[in-house]
Amino acid sequence: LHIFCLVFQAPIKATCEDLSCKTGFPEDVHSAVVSRSVHGGQPLLNVRFRSCDGNKKIHFGSSEPGDFRVGEDGVVYAERSFQLSAEPTEFVVSAQDKETQQEWQMRVKLTPEPAFTGASEKDQRKIEEIIFPWQQYKHSSPLKRQKRDWVIPPINLPENSKGPFPQELVRIRSDRDKSLSLRYSVTGPGADQPPTGIFIINPISGQLSVTKPLDREQIASFHLRAHAVDVNGNQVENPIDIVINVIDMNDNRPEFLHQVWNGTVPEGSKPGTYVMTVTAIDADDPNAQNGMLRYRILSQAPSSPSPNMFTINNETGDIITVAAGLDREKVQQYTLIIQATDMEGNPTYGLSNTATAVIAVTDVNDNPPEFTAMTFYGEVPENRVDVIVANLTVTDKDQPHTPAWNALYRMTGGDPTGRFTILTDPNSNDGLVTVVKPIDFETNRMFVLTVAAENQVPLAKGIQHPPQSTATVSITVIDVNESPYFVPNPKLVRQEEGLMAGSMLTTFTAQDPDRYMQQTSLRYSKLSDPANWLKIDPVNGQITTTAVLDRESIYVQNNMYNATFLASDNGIPPMSGTGTLQIYLLDINDNAPQVHPKEATTCETLQPNAINITAVDPDIDPNAGPFAFELPDTPASIKRNWTIVRISGDHAQLSLRIRFLEAGIYDVPIVITDSGNPHASSTSLLKVKVCQCDLNGDCTDVDRIVGAGLGTGAIIAILLCIIILLILVLMFVVWMKRRDKERQAKQLLIDPEDDVRDNILKYDEEGGGEEDQDYDLSQLQQPDTLEPDAIKPVGIRRLDERPIHAEPQYPVRSAAPHPGDIGDFINEGLKAADNDPTAPPYDSLLVFDYEGSGSTAGSLSSLNSSSSGGEQDYDYLNDWGPRFKKLADMYGGGDD
Repeated sequence: LHIFCLVFQAPIKATCEDLSCKTGFPEDVHSAVVSRSVHGGQPLLNVRFRSCDGNKKIHFGSSEPGDFRVGEDGVVYAERSFQLSAEPTEFVVSAQDKETQQEWQMRVKLTPEPAFTGASEKDQRKIEEIIFPWQQYKHSSPLKRQKRDWVIPPINLPENSKGPFPQELVRIRSDRDKSLSLRYSVTGPGADQPPTGIFIINPISGQLSVTKPLDREQIASFHLRAHAVDVNGNQVENPIDIVINVIDMNDNRPEFLHQVWNGTVPEGSKPGTYVMTVTAIDADDPNAQNGMLRYRILSQAPSSPSPNMFTINNETGDIITVAAGLDREKVQQYTLIIQATDMEGNPTYGLSNTATAVIAVTDVNDNPPEFTAMTFYGEVPENRVDVIVANLTVTDKDQPHTPAWNALYRMTGGDPTGRFTILTDPNSNDGLVTVVKPIDFETNRMFVLTVAAENQVPLAKGIQHPPQSTATVSITVIDVNESPYFVPNPKLVRQEEGLMAGSMLTTFTAQDPDRYMQQTSLRYSKLSDPANWLKIDPVNGQITTTAVLDRESIYVQNNMYNATFLASDNGIPPMSGTGTLQIYLLDINDNAPQVHPKEATTCETLQPNAINITAVDPDIDPNAGPFAFELPDTPASIKRNWTIVRISGDHAQLSLRIRFLEAGIYDVPIVITDSGNPHASSTSLLKVKVCQCDLNGDCTDVDRIVGAGLGTGAIIAILLCIIILLILVLMFVVWMKRRDKERQAKQLLIDPEDDVRDNILKYDEEGGGEEDQDYDLSQLQQPDTLEPDAIKPVGIRRLDERPIHAEPQYPVRSAAPHPGDIGDFINEGLKAADNDPTAPPYDSLLVFDYEGSGSTAGSLSSLNSSSSGGEQDYDYLNDWGPRFKKLADMYGGGDD
């Protein structure tokens, strides 16, 4: 018989019944002993369900789901906190196959631990062994062990234990240790899994110990599994599940979610009005007293009008009002100190913490605006608009710049014509009385307005004040000098055209609206008269004509002529007004009709040869059409060659009377008479071009006819154009020749290929110095043009010339050089001088070309530069090439 047991520090009893190996619970009734106080979420026991094939998916349930819950691993948890009664608590645990829906049940009986009264600590630590019984068959077959499922009640271990450590918890033992050498071990979080090393077991004795204090706020329970194996590592006993619950201790203070809580409440709120909710949390077990919080208000500031204006729900933290009298105008904000205490608010054992609740009293419209005066005064000049004439001031105790403070103004009387309006200044809340329509001093000298002020929102209910305030506004109108005005304006005058200059047309006068000002009479002047037909008397406004009125003038539009006049007074300041005179001109028959167009073309044969003409008359009905068309009697050839027929009131048709008329240009006079009374007629010349026509009636010799018909003026204009064109061509040719000459002259000096713009410019000959008078200027002449005996002898030289040595062969320029030869000649001479080792830096004579004779200038050799040369640095001459080698040797060589 082998027994695997646990030795606990507290007596725990568990019983089981033997079951054969079959699918289902190993027993019908499972009994367990647990602590009397049960907490929500606390594991109580572990039920075993045997599945022979091991493939079934089992779902566990409880007959008391409100009190107990069974996990998928078979561990039974408490759903809520409660106290077990002295009588055993029973419930049914069910298991259901999810595939076949087959169900098994087992009754669980929980018995509370007996209370230890009068027992010593030694008795409480008495170890009891739990033996796994063996079933022995009575026949001679060997012993066969029957498996049992054991549920070990959880071990409750307080957190923050002070030791000493390691602290023994339980001893695990198997009865086979008498015949075998066993080794014990535990696995699971806290043992061999993180956090490792919290629980250890003596592998020989099986003593399970805890190595350090536990913290429930980090890990509330540990699930370990105990194992027993032999020295070869073979499993001797089935593993045993051990649940260690960490018992909560009150080691955490409540913590508010915010240290400062902000809330609002309207002023005038009734008692019981919700304000805000404050919340604190406690890291301790919320289902135990250690984590059960209670709230209360420690203080209120200010304490007016009552020290207890608010209260708080001790469990939820809801703050509500309990007293009336909240008035923002007196107290705008309350500060409450809120305390949260655990242990259900026990002041002796509970831990507490505080936070601040700031409650702002929000404004409601409980104060109407009130005018600061009963009467306001203002003044305004007449005829002025958009002028502020008075400021209406009010006071309102409500919060500024809110709808309960903003004032609205309206006029209740004194302004029937709507000449004033009242705007609200958004910053000061003042009412601005503004003029929106002009006011005439001569009509109204004073206004007395009645105004009212009220808020944007209505007053709150229960307020005894009137909703609005009223006041009067006295406005005085100031008389100013106003502009004169013409009556009527504009003035219409009907007059026949043709009125002669100097005739009196009408009188156009103005009136001065200032009846109460001492002013002289008005003065009149002309402001606009497009045709300059009129003048006005400056005193009486009489208008007379200065020219004949003509309805057909370009300044007349739709028979109407407009002129503008000005009337001015002598007030302070002087004012003026304008008036428009409209003259409607009546038409008279003062214009004879004319033919249109003035030129026409027709064929020289009879057919087709009709010409359509139109009569044009600037006059209007009845002095215009219908018109009469006829040909004059003289000359006789007109009626012999032509005939005219009227086809409408304004149109007629001119055609040939004869079969053939020679091509050319003919002036045909036509007499046109209008329908006026009396009639007006005129003889208009129609220039007719008769030409040869094709079958379509189009002229074929228009160019010949037109050329033959050119007038003298046209011919002269053509000749002038031709002459101007010839002059322009001649000037262009002269300019081109002159340009060619200048180009050739430049090419004589410098070849275009060698042109670097270093041209030789002739200035004047410069005379020699005091020692330069004896050299021969003929050396500057071209060498080929000098006589042999005119050349200076070799032995006669200036004192500053180089010594006599073999002369280098300098180039000699030919007498008739190519234009580009000068540049080559100069370059060759420079090269010869540069390569001459005997050439000193004197005024040596080099032959270039003749530059003129005679000079009155002095010699440059007389200039003295020794005073400044000693201070100069001439080393840079070494960089200037072979031409300046001598100068570099003389001046750049140092003191020697």
